[in-house]
Amino acid sequence: MTLIDGKAISAKVKEEVKIAAAGLSAKGVTPGLAVILVGEDKASATYVASKEKACVACGINSYPYHLSAQTAETALLELIDELNADENVDGILVQLPLPKHIDTNKILEKIDPSKDVDGFHAVNVGRLVSGLEAFVPCTPLGIMRLLAEYGIATNGANAVVIGRSNIVGKPMANLLLNANSTVTITHSRTKNLAEICSQADILVAAIGKPNFVTPDMVKDGAVVIDVGINRLENGKLTGDVDFDAVAPKCSFITPVPGGVGPMTIAMLLQNTITSARNRLKRSK
Repeated sequence: MTLIDGKAISAKVKEEVKIAAAGLSAKGVTPGLAVILVGEDKASATYVASKEKACVACGINSYPYHLSAQTAETALLELIDELNADENVDGILVQLPLPKHIDTNKILEKIDPSKDVDGFHAVNVGRLVSGLEAFVPCTPLGIMRLLAEYGIATNGANAVVIGRSNIVGKPMANLLLNANSTVTITHSRTKNLAEICSQADILVAAIGKPNFVTPDMVKDGAVVIDVGINRLENGKLTGDVDFDAVAPKCSFITPVPGGVGPMTIAMLLQNTITSARNRLKRSK
């Protein structure tokens, strides 16, 4: 069993980003990422702070916007309009979840698809489904980088994704499909879930239930990717996979923490670099 080290690969990606950002800045284009946080959610605030810190470390300009929880939807839409028009901003990220009085879909659709570094805009979703170049949600994109770094073959692999969210499950399935895997998406209504999962060469767990994946759901030699981050009552972080029980059956497995998690911000930075490169091309 080989442990997939997300921290090490994340550091590698960030170093690549740092070099790319310096090269772009030397040509007059300093990459810029705007991050909008609405409200006082502590987990979101911590995550946003991590993004800002990562930007600074890699030579990307960070433009943070912290708005009150009472901010009107119209005001948020106007801010996004301003950022869409700002040539110094290559990426716009609206931290989710938003307060209930704000229509999340309306906000995400307002972002210019060319600056949608989170990959949530319908244009980018459609391009991904069509197998075209697009901004892809950062967590599934990070998983694909992990698979590539460890030489894990997707071509012809039987892949099973547990979870159908727009953030992880659906884009993950499409990325694997585009990489020539045979993909099954499972969810809470799936019948014979354990049997389906036990046939997977690559099993991606993104269901948000601690220790949900047990040894009977994993075939010998499978690659298991655990996207879940769940905090137990004792304060310990655990994934969607019962790691200690499942790991001995795997050829490769991601730990929690230190597996998929570190890749998300790294790929956000990479998407921002891609957008900045596109800006440089447009300016020529």
